[in-house]
Amino acid sequence: MMSLFETRRLQVRELTEADAGFYLAMLSDPDFKANIADRGVRSEQQALASMEDRIFTSYEVHGFGMWLVSRRDTGEAVGMAGLVKRDFLDYVDLGYSFLPSGRGAGFATEAARGVMDYARQRFGLECLAAITAPHNRDSIAVLERLGFTHLGQVSFPDDGDLCEYFEVSL
Repeated sequence: MMSLFETRRLQVRELTEADAGFYLAMLSDPDFKANIADRGVRSEQQALASMEDRIFTSYEVHGFGMWLVSRRDTGEAVGMAGLVKRDFLDYVDLGYSFLPSGRGAGFATEAARGVMDYARQRFGLECLAAITAPHNRDSIAVLERLGFTHLGQVSFPDDGDLCEYFEVSL
């Protein structure tokens, strides 16, 4: 599959049905469950159904969504990064999540910076939002490195949980 864009160390492309195993691994990761959500996905069949509902629908409706991030040197899928349209936010949301093998090497910052550039160039976006769990210090640090400004908290409509809210001009 052709990449949407590349960074110095990473390649970013759309997820496909063939990535259901990877997606299951992402959603099964304890840190994903603690910092984002437990989506209740426990099998590759459920992962594929979730991808169809959340990922592929976003590609069709918005032209963007969460994308697979892999290492350019090995091809190993290490995480996801992309753009999410949320009805309760004024701007498109920058999102990212990485498997343990993709953490601690600056991949989240590198991939997110690539997504920001792509959002501006491909979609003409001028501002992005970002939300994160208040206890997710690593994600907050990434957003700060990327130049996002913390503007307070928002309540996530699905469950009422408070999230830290950030914005950045592109």
